[in-house]
Amino acid sequence: MESNNRSKFKRICVFCGSNPGHRKVFSDAAIDLGNELVSRKIDLVYGGGSVGLMGLISQRVYEGGCHVLGVIPKALVPIEISGESVGDVKIVSDMHERKAEMASQADAFIALPGGYGTMEETLEMITWAQLGIHKKPVGLLNVEGYYNSLLTLFDNGVEEGFIKPGARDIVLAAPTARELLSKMEQYTPSHDHVAPHESWQMEELAYPKEQSP
Repeated sequence: MESNNRSKFKRICVFCGSNPGHRKVFSDAAIDLGNELVSRKIDLVYGGGSVGLMGLISQRVYEGGCHVLGVIPKALVPIEISGESVGDVKIVSDMHERKAEMASQADAFIALPGGYGTMEETLEMITWAQLGIHKKPVGLLNVEGYYNSLLTLFDNGVEEGFIKPGARDIVLAAPTARELLSKMEQYTPSHDHVAPHESWQMEELAYPKEQSP
């Protein structure tokens, strides 16, 4: 079923695990997010794997007729790609290049439940937003409270003076894909960038300068 509202996002990068998790609710959430992207005609950028939650969301978006771009380091190809790859796959040299490529291709970022890699990738995009490297929304799909402890840690960072209140607002969270995407559509940065967006040498970070629409 298609949404009546066309999204302002053309491509969203989804960070997620190469494992499915122990509970079906996580797999269901990945498929639901895939369905929501398809209904809004949003293409997918992701880590390139065909296993775990990565495999589920990429297959759903691909089957729904939207473009899928997977970005994967050469060393992880035999680990994270099993059988046929989904959509287009770009093989890069390392994790730094993977994150930079995914970030440059996407208009926004969503983290499904995942492990260290998912969290690290998401935290880097949050940090880049705080620094002014990009102005794109970052959302946590907080399935059954999976990210509650992380969100509490961020709140504690504000309370203890390590995170500015405006920077805390960089991180959006919601329990369902529809609610999260609606929040992200309405997002306007309210924090002061550590350095002006224009002052960053994006090429040095392997992150191309944003193109004017």
